[in-house]
Amino acid sequence: MNDDQVKGKAKDIGGKIQEKVGEAVGNRQAQREGVSNQAEGKVQEKLGDVKDIFKGNN
Repeated sequence: MNDDQVKGKAKDIGGKIQEKVGEAVGNRQAQREGVSNQAEGKVQEKLGDVKDIFKGNN
């Protein structure tokens, strides 16, 4: 795993936790931020996947 994959996965997991905590306490702002962080994390993780593909082909 490269750095982008690790950071992306961590951001995705953190976003899931933030979303669930927001649900538990009724904080819609925290829920939205959690969902946003999940999306950002998934994009960063995919970027890492693409980097691995190109790195492997060189």
